[in-house]
Amino acid sequence: MTAQTEKKEVVVSVVLPAYNEADILESTVDTISQALNQTGYSYEIIVAEDGSKDGTDKLAEKLAQTLPYVRHIHGEKRLGRGHALNNTFKVAYGEVLVYMDVDLATDIRYLRELVDSIKVEGYDLATGSRLLAQSKVQRSGSRNIASKTYNLMVRLILGSKVKDHQCGFKAFKREPLMQLIDEVEATHWFWDTEIIVRASRKGLKIKEIPVEWQSGRDTKVSLAKDSWTMFWQIIDLWWKL
Repeated sequence: MTAQTEKKEVVVSVVLPAYNEADILESTVDTISQALNQTGYSYEIIVAEDGSKDGTDKLAEKLAQTLPYVRHIHGEKRLGRGHALNNTFKVAYGEVLVYMDVDLATDIRYLRELVDSIKVEGYDLATGSRLLAQSKVQRSGSRNIASKTYNLMVRLILGSKVKDHQCGFKAFKREPLMQLIDEVEATHWFWDTEIIVRASRKGLKIKEIPVEWQSGRDTKVSLAKDSWTMFWQIIDLWWKL
């Protein structure tokens, strides 16, 4: 099957949250489309471009005009990854809704398994996990310790059974996500954790997939600042739940 953008024919929607990604966006779209072609599923790729200042908006619009399987959702100012995902998933056509980081930190060869976890195995949510024994991860020691500490806190404070909440490589079954998405208040990095915790508490079926992952070339995550912010977001979510 080939890529389609007709609503009734789309099986997989891949959303790419993009902020100042002009240097890699085109190659990323090409890599993802090649991987999706191998799955046999019809698909669309949506660039959720969030107030970029480096020409990402113009490039995304050009791709949308020239490639029939690409759509571009533009935000005038940066509102955060979580906000972009919430808005874009609601207008996506697919029955399986996927998002991944533009830098493709997670090896794209795991995309088929991610999609099939929803489409074939019947899970409601599937996520790449860097903390499973079978996973292969390349990142600095400080970030590895921070990740393990953060995920341990989420499990202890919020009662989650998932090992890795923050991997930017997730897929959702459309209907359960639409029933849940308006409850998610996080607008930036904490979105991943909140969606998993809320899905778990509603009894949705969640699968973790071992992946190969390496830290992106220029991560936009500030280890000190974002770690502190996300700690308080854990406490805030615990209070609300």
